[in-house]
Amino acid sequence: MGNLSLTRKKIYSPMRRIGLATWDSPGDPSVYGTLTLRMERVLEYINGYREKKRKPLTIQHLLIKGVGMVLNDVPDSNSIIRYQRIYHKKSIGIFSQVFLKDHKTGEFDLSGLTIYDPHNKTFEDIIEEFSVGVKKIKKGTDENFDQTRNMFRWLPFFLAKPLLNLTAFLNYTFNLNLKMFGVPKDAFGSVMITNIASLGLEQAYVPLVPYSRVPLLLTVGPVIDQPVVEEGNIKVGKTMQLHVTFDHRLLDGSHLARMSASLNKYFSDPYEYFGAIDIQD
Repeated sequence: MGNLSLTRKKIYSPMRRIGLATWDSPGDPSVYGTLTLRMERVLEYINGYREKKRKPLTIQHLLIKGVGMVLNDVPDSNSIIRYQRIYHKKSIGIFSQVFLKDHKTGEFDLSGLTIYDPHNKTFEDIIEEFSVGVKKIKKGTDENFDQTRNMFRWLPFFLAKPLLNLTAFLNYTFNLNLKMFGVPKDAFGSVMITNIASLGLEQAYVPLVPYSRVPLLLTVGPVIDQPVVEEGNIKVGKTMQLHVTFDHRLLDGSHLARMSASLNKYFSDPYEYFGAIDIQD
């Protein structure tokens, strides 16, 4: 009898297969950090927008636009490594993770959608694009990822890692357009955002995903009541934490300091930086 009594798992979602093919060991150039944002003005802005515009604006939408604005402020953060050199991207892509139940295996799984150049888009545009994208993913009709997901349902485990590595090498290092093979252009964008609050979690740091070549990942915690100090007095404030994982080969403390300052500024006064809520817009 062996040391452990084990039963082999037989059913895997496509994302679980991809995960097993991605990492050899936990060693990577990750750095972790947490940013706490005050949310009173943001929540007021969201409620006012919903009331006046009749559109379901959420914190996720504000983050998509806000992080896009931050990357536009700090161009070095919108980069990729090729041939051990840093290349700046001309387009900003914000990838949002979407949790779903796989309609074929019944396993819980991950997918996502990318909003490109959200800093140049209105909230109406972002809300519509995000809503349409999520519906396609959950129905299994998203052409960008469904072909890949279906392939990983039957692909043997020993081929998964070589295929991911080869695809990433051709797509990013060689910079080839593989759309004819079912690989979307810049599928994962510049930043990945995961809403862990929807899972009932307050804190989590996610790993870098090598084949995506994304150097910055954010997890979004819930809005909570927390003691804060204002003008020397303690009061109850509403805060939200962003938990950050970044690739130290591309980003360092000076980048994150400027990015944190920009995001804090935007969220402290959304009326000024995201625009007044005008029904006529």
